[in-house]
Parts: sequence; C-alpha cells; structure tokens
Amino acid sequence: MRIKYFILLFILSNILNAQSNTAGKKPLEKNTYQELENAFYNSKPDDIDGKRSIAKYYVKKAKSEKNTTQIAEGYVMLHLDETLPNALKYLDSLQVITKNSQENYYPARTFLLRGNLYYRSNNLQAALNNYLLGLKYAKEKKNKRQIAMADISIAYMNNYIGKHAETAKTLRYYLYNGDYMNEDERNNMRLNLADTYIEINKMDSAYILIQEGLQISKRNKNVYSYHQNLGLLGYYNLQSKKYQKAIDNLLECKKYFFESGNGSKRNENYTLLYLGKSYAGLQEKDKAIAYFATVDSLVQKTNYVYPELREMYSYLIDHYRQIKDKEKQLYYVERFFKVDPILHSQFRYISRELPRRYDTPKLQEEKESIAAELQNRKTLFYIVLSLLLVSHLLFINFYFKYKRTEKKYKKIAQDLIHSVNENKFKKDQEIKTGFLPNPFSVEDEHAEDKTSKTISEDIAHAILKELETFESKEQFLTRGITLGALAKKIKTNSRYLSEIINTYKGKNFATYLNDLRIDYAIRRLATDRKFRSYKIPFIAEELGYNNEQAFTLAFKKRTGTPLSIYLKEIEEMKVN
Repeated sequence: MRIKYFILLFILSNILNAQSNTAGKKPLEKNTYQELENAFYNSKPDDIDGKRSIAKYYVKKAKSEKNTTQIAEGYVMLHLDETLPNALKYLDSLQVITKNSQENYYPARTFLLRGNLYYRSNNLQAALNNYLLGLKYAKEKKNKRQIAMADISIAYMNNYIGKHAETAKTLRYYLYNGDYMNEDERNNMRLNLADTYIEINKMDSAYILIQEGLQISKRNKNVYSYHQNLGLLGYYNLQSKKYQKAIDNLLECKKYFFESGNGSKRNENYTLLYLGKSYAGLQEKDKAIAYFATVDSLVQKTNYVYPELREMYSYLIDHYRQIKDKEKQLYYVERFFKVDPILHSQFRYISRELPRRYDTPKLQEEKESIAAELQNRKTLFYIVLSLLLVSHLLFINFYFKYKRTEKKYKKIAQDLIHSVNENKFKKDQEIKTGFLPNPFSVEDEHAEDKTSKTISEDIAHAILKELETFESKEQFLTRGITLGALAKKIKTNSRYLSEIINTYKGKNFATYLNDLRIDYAIRRLATDRKFRSYKIPFIAEELGYNNEQAFTLAFKKRTGTPLSIYLKEIEEMKVN
C-alpha cells in the first residue's frame, strides 16, 4: 500500500486531532499564546479561514511584543493550510528568524517541516533532501524526537522503492521504543506498520494492529482515525481476497472521506482505487472500470501520482483492448505514458539517493558502533581474563595453604589418637585422673612444687583432694557448673578454689573445665564407637556444653585441630 491512506507527516508544531473547537469563545486579543495555539490546532480541518485569522493574529501579537520564539510558531501555523509557494515562503521566514536560535530543535525543525510539505505535494526528491538535512541537524543537536521523525519519514521513502522489510523494522522500533512520541504519532505508526506488514505478507501481525487501532479510535471517539483503520482493514481484506468484505469497509470510508470533506488526496485516491480492485476481484468489471476512471480523473485534477497507478492503467488498457474500443484504449495508453515517467523519475532518484545519502552513512555509523562495541568487549575480555587469572592464582594459593593446614590438622589428630591408644591400658588410677599425657596439655607438671602464699598447706591439700574426686568421677560433665557451685560443693569459697586452680593447674577455672571436657571427649570418641556415632549436638550436650558451636570451638582451641578432622582420622585408622 506504500503508505497511501495515512502517511505519517511529522509536523513538529504538535498538531492534534482534537474533538472540539474552543475558538470564538472570546476575542482573539484576550487569548494567551497557548490559547491561540489550542484554538488553531483544534479547529476543524475545513475551517481554513478561521485558522488563518488565528495564525495571522498570533504573528501580529508576537511581532508587536518582539517575541522571536512566538513569531516562529506563528510562521509554522501560517504555512500549514497554504499553497506550496506561500507555504515555502513562510518556512523561509521561519528559517531566517530561527537562524540564531538556541533551541535544540532548530534548524532541524524547519527542514523536517519543509520535507513534509514537499511530500504532501508529491515532490519526493525535494522531500528526501529536506528529511536528510533535518536528520543531520537533529543528530548534531542530539534531539532524539527529531531523529525519530526523520528516520520514520525516510523509512517511507524506503517503502516507496520496495524496501518494505526495512520500513517495518524502523516503524516497529519506534512504535515500541519511542516513549517520547505522542498518542497521535503512535497511532499513525501503528497504521503504517500494519500497512507494511501487509506488503511483506505478515497478515496476522497486520490484522492485530488494525484491530487495536479500531478499538483505540472508538474508545477515543476519533472518527477520522477510525476510518483510517477501516480503510486499512479494507486493504487487508482485498489482499486476503475477501473482496466483498473489502468493499463493505471501503464504501463506508468513501462515504466519510468524500461526503464529510475530511479526506486527503491519499484517502480519496486509494479508497476509490481499492474499491475498483475489489470489484475486479469479483469479476464485476463495469464497476471496477468506473472506479478506475474516477481515480484517473482525480489524478489529473490533483497531479497526485503513486506506483499502483501502473497496475490500474494496465487493467484499463487491457479491458478496452479486449472490447476493441480503440479510442479509450489509446486514451489510457497516453495517460499511462504521462504518469509512468514521473513515477520512474521519482523511483530512480529515491532508489539512487537513499542508499548513497542515508543507508551508507547509517551503515558507517553502525560499523563504528560495532567496532567500538567489539573493542569494549575485547577490553572487557582482558579484564575478565585478568580477574580469572588472579582469582585462579589466589585459589591455587588457598588450595595449597588449605592442604598444608589440613595435613597439619591430620597430624595433630593422629597424635591425639596415638596418645589415647598408648594410655589405654595404663593403671586404673591413672585412667581415673582424667588427664591424658598428650602434648597439648598445658597443665603445670611441677604444680606440687608450688605453694599458695595466702592459703595454708592443709587447706590447699584438701581442695586438691576434692578436685581429684571431681575429675575422677567426671563431675565436670555436669551442665551449667560454675566456680561458685563447685566451691560450695567442696565446702570452700570461690576465691580459694580459683587461686588453687590457677596455682596448681596453671589455668583459670573456665579453661580448666573446658580442658577436662575436651580431654574426656578425645579419649571417649577414640575408644567408644557408639559414642562417636551420635550426632554432634548430642555429644556436646553429653559433655556439658550448651550448643554444638561452643563444643567445636573449644575442641579446636584445646587440640589445634577441628573436630571433623579428628573424627575422620579415627575412622580411617579404624580405631575401635
């Protein structure tokens, strides 16, 4: 369809399809600039005089106030409903007055507006030149919105020369990523993307977008947008060979576009063209010929030409050849020869200039972007590789350090086990003392040579005797035992008991208690298979500890090796 019903003309002056006109509610001189703009853009399309009077007053007001920004806006409004020569003069004035503008949308805005103007006038060569200039300046000012507008307008040029897939790619990108586009622009993009999908035979995707557009226009009560979507649905049905459905859609559009006066040249031409093609599909040749003849009269009246005319004139020529109407056959041959050179010239220019001036620079940008991305990837690769190498070295270092430590732990555990085995068959009295003659005992072996300076020998001897009983009867396994509780049990006071332990045992009470428990654990775990089959929390509780963590920490502090290593070595040495 090559964007025939609803070419998206990106007028940067924020043209809105409003539902009501607020102009006339108060005199123009009572309005602000914003109110004047709203009145202008909300006016009915056919109210040319009303819109022109608003635009002229707008410029007059801006000039009297020497407001350059508003003068520029006034020129934008003035050019919209003028003939091509007059519209170009207003845009020339816009270019002059914004020459030194600091706004980031100039001068790109002027070129894009001029491109739209030429496009509406069917001068595709001039339109392309201006779109490319607009794109250039938009990129210089880094205006994302204007870059999008230029890209989309140029995409329609690609569509014109048959690059439908590229057009679809651009429209799809901006439809789903252009969050800076307004609702009307998104609706138009949806229409044009659906149209392009039909061209590349993605009919299901096209149908979904058309139905979405119909629902949105109904919800917003936008009659014009509804008929745009309905016209596209007619084209969809035509391409799907559902000719009667297409006719039903297009006849409703014909009634709206022609009778309401809201139709553009494109609306009118393509509505009639596809009605003719639909009737041709039903083999109703008389109706098809009638519609095609009407299209030809519109082309002569408006000088609006488009590629599908070739197929239409071929149909007319073949028809009159078959019925041997030489006069009509010659007429349409001559009409074909008038239209075809124009189409050929436009196609040749667009197909030559687009790749050279748009596609090639764009590919160069993509090349530079890809090269930069690859370089970044290469840099990132080396950084990651370096980090992996460092981490690998650290891991190796940690591994060997761990192995050395593990070897040390295993040696300590083995020594403990050997110590237990060596003392296993000693005298009953030695066993009852609860002390293991191992290298980890920090008790003072010459404690008997020490005497307390504050406690008499008799009292010290009595306390030591009680401690011997405390150890031999394994009372240290009692949970929650304290210095005070033990002192009370052996009928002395805490100070005396603490001093005796420090003097004769070489440690404080907490260490003394922990050492007794851990030495007991060392011995029993090595000799009692059933005991070591219990879970660690249960063993800890049996030894008088409140929790597993307290036990394992105390074990490693006392022995120098983790409990897990000790248990593992016991199993490996097959200790019974």
